[in-house]
Amino acid sequence: MHISRKSSSLIYLYVVQSVVITLALLMLTLKNPSWPLILVVLVMFTVKVLVSPSFFFKLIQKHQVRFSLSSYLNTPLTLIGVVILTAITHASFFRPIAGLVSVAKGNTLLLAVAVILISLFLIINRRGALPQMLGILSLENGIVAFAAVAGLEQTPGLQLGIIFDIFVWVVIANVFASMIYKQFGSLDVASMTHLKEE
Repeated sequence: MHISRKSSSLIYLYVVQSVVITLALLMLTLKNPSWPLILVVLVMFTVKVLVSPSFFFKLIQKHQVRFSLSSYLNTPLTLIGVVILTAITHASFFRPIAGLVSVAKGNTLLLAVAVILISLFLIINRRGALPQMLGILSLENGIVAFAAVAGLEQTPGLQLGIIFDIFVWVVIANVFASMIYKQFGSLDVASMTHLKEE
């Protein structure tokens, strides 16, 4: 997602990440089958893989514009940042987090932490509104992966509430992005540094 230069490919990469998270949750759910949890996974798949991307594609088509996918850092520095964030998660500082689960799952848990940090870096490093919105959704995927690997129990009602919250956030973000584009003719957040009241 950090090196993508096309809006559509960035959305597809988010879809791939969401499919992987959903499949991982489905596999965990099938170990202890429960209809409410299976329903949650199906709703999660619908919202993250079908509904959210369609909102973003409609936003792109509506404005017939290429969203700014430029970064504050160039590609080599961005990749170095991603490598450093991934390496930090395997430093002694994060080792106690790996102790929350069995040794076999410890590296997977640290990988989920790396996804969270890399998603935060995506939000900070990208100039455009679309990558920042997808960075927030990617951050949520990382948190879901962390909770699933750590074995944090969540009721189906809580999970459905979180999914509903994501859906509402996507709708509001699309409306907000449309309003920004109408007002400024761009969704490049770097061009909005000199906002003033009139």
